[in-house]
Amino acid sequence: MQFLGSQRQILTPDVIPTLSLYRSAPPLEVRLDDFELFAIDRLRVLKGISDGLSRGKKPEEMEKLVPELWRANMRHPDASELFNKDIISHFVLRLVYCRTEDLRKWFLSMETTLFRNRFRAESPGAQRALMTEFNLPYKALSNAEFENLKDKLSQAARSIGQPLPTADAIFFKVPFEEVPDLVAGRRVFMLKGYAYVAMNQVVSLVVTRFRSLLSKALVLTNRKWTSTIREQEKDRLTPIVEALSTMYLGPDYSQPKEFAEVSIKDIDQVANSSFPLCMRHLFEKLREDHHLKHGGRMQLGLFLKGVGLKLDDALAFWKAEFSQKVGAERFDKEYAYSIRHNYGKEGKRTDYTPYSCQKIIASTPGVGDHHGCPYRHFSEENLRAALGKMGVGGRTMEDVMDKVRNRHYQLACTLTFESIHAASCDTGINHPNQYFTESQKILQAKNHSMT
Repeated sequence: MQFLGSQRQILTPDVIPTLSLYRSAPPLEVRLDDFELFAIDRLRVLKGISDGLSRGKKPEEMEKLVPELWRANMRHPDASELFNKDIISHFVLRLVYCRTEDLRKWFLSMETTLFRNRFRAESPGAQRALMTEFNLPYKALSNAEFENLKDKLSQAARSIGQPLPTADAIFFKVPFEEVPDLVAGRRVFMLKGYAYVAMNQVVSLVVTRFRSLLSKALVLTNRKWTSTIREQEKDRLTPIVEALSTMYLGPDYSQPKEFAEVSIKDIDQVANSSFPLCMRHLFEKLREDHHLKHGGRMQLGLFLKGVGLKLDDALAFWKAEFSQKVGAERFDKEYAYSIRHNYGKEGKRTDYTPYSCQKIIASTPGVGDHHGCPYRHFSEENLRAALGKMGVGGRTMEDVMDKVRNRHYQLACTLTFESIHAASCDTGINHPNQYFTESQKILQAKNHSMT
């Protein structure tokens, strides 16, 4: 930061921050595997921040959560490569999230929250080095100005429980609109349109500049992406970039690892106790209509495979239902193949993975379809009725509907889970098969404690 014409200048110490300002892309060669893996690791951090904010975590809780997410996901076997991984992953995700306004808005918010928490964790010397690099054109108060305002600054500090300014305290005089969060929280002394910001409050200044620069950079990146990069990299980077923003990052549920087998005789009971709303709805419609369209068959079929329904039982289950509508012969001709295909027994022999919440939410069911996410695709009346049947009501019902109105569909599902099971789910629900597994754990633990 530049302190123009000031007698109270801070000399930037010889400190190298661990935090980058991401001003320009690094001239680094990156292996294609690292390009994707680094981005996925950072995306786990940003998704964790998003979940924390959506669940209403307080600032002090976020200050604890963000470093934990960073340590857990941004490790590297070579400690000297950590800084490069940070920079590479940021610029890859900048490419991923520049492509639509909604993606830009989400990325900007999450990266700004990450930057704010990482800046606060830096040493004072490193913070000053970053401020200098940003070259913010704000003056530090001169000795004379400081003495004239010392009493007012002391009153402001006292009112917010901050230490009283000492003779060597540093304050900056900035236009009040540059620190809207400090002004809104009545945390700064104001005079003639200027806010007087203490050194321990400069995070607000730096974060505002960071957000502004990143916002502009995302727009420029989008122009480059649409004009040249997307076409030039259509056979190499473009498929990775386009897939990353909707990628599921949780455990693989293609093979059941716990509660490893569900039989036909138990399926109605576990559907009632442990299926999430999306799968419960499909299951009930199948029992009711004896038929599901392709999207519903895929969504429910792969889920059932993931919870441990064996191929032979799956064929028997679907045949018993469909035969009532289309007949056994037509089922064998038109539907049995796709069931075997999902289990990797036909075609390319691919072992297909059950759909994640993200994929289900992104689907667009048409007329007569029953797949998709009920929290997103149901009317409010139908959703309330469906949740009521599951035993959700009262305050929880209104909390769920509030999450739905704010498009936090997975949080709405998490609240439903917590209400039904009378247990918390701190990780949030990210996959229907995760819902099933966590439900079974809780129910089996309850059964075990009763015996």
